[in-house]
Amino acid sequence: MFTLALLAALFIGLSLGMLGGGGSILTVPVLVYMLRFDPKLAITMSLPIVGLTSAFGAWRHWRLGNVRIQRALLFGGIAMISAYAGGRAARWLDPRVQLAILGIMMAVAAVSMLRSAARDRGDLPEPHVNPALLYTVGLGVGALTGVVGIGGGFLIVPALVVFGGVSMRQAVGTSLLVIAMNCVAGYAGQAGGAAVDWFFVSYFTAVSMGGLLAGTAILPYIRQNTLKRGFAVFLLLIAALVLWNNRSLL
Repeated sequence: MFTLALLAALFIGLSLGMLGGGGSILTVPVLVYMLRFDPKLAITMSLPIVGLTSAFGAWRHWRLGNVRIQRALLFGGIAMISAYAGGRAARWLDPRVQLAILGIMMAVAAVSMLRSAARDRGDLPEPHVNPALLYTVGLGVGALTGVVGIGGGFLIVPALVVFGGVSMRQAVGTSLLVIAMNCVAGYAGQAGGAAVDWFFVSYFTAVSMGGLLAGTAILPYIRQNTLKRGFAVFLLLIAALVLWNNRSLL
């Protein structure tokens, strides 16, 4: 299992480095279906894994001037409220319900990537600064982080650009800081639940960070549209697997 875990962590880090978001949504399926962790434990463990990896990415972007601290604190502060509430609620949810929600969100993320790849330059709609909509998205993403352990970068980045008036480059770095904040609050909400194997979390996260660095390094040599399409199809396949395994709830 050790070798399998290292390969899975490397792949998640690579996808994060090459796509700037979306890769962390694979963490729970990898822990549940590849490494055979209990779903409840997998969701709890995913929060420090995603949070620490995102914090590392945010630090790198901050050094490049790509993090809007004030925007992250406002957006992330509101999102943390619902992330904590989601973490509390997750303790009482049937794990099959949590996995079904995860499967649906993976499908949504895949469709979002396909739509982005279909545009000529990956442009987003014209920005229209709207704090109310921005913070509404923050509440929703925070809740999802607490309930199913996803980062939600595929929702945070466009929200920051379209409703927050943040440039695309800064939105990626800012979203990573928001994700890290959400994961802290989500884990706090789940405190007292499943016991986390911190040794596993430590080496899994370390390898994921290494994958993130590698993915960032090879990014200039890969066509983003091709990468997004391929990853989106992969996400759809994993989403189908998750939903099929929890079809009794659908």
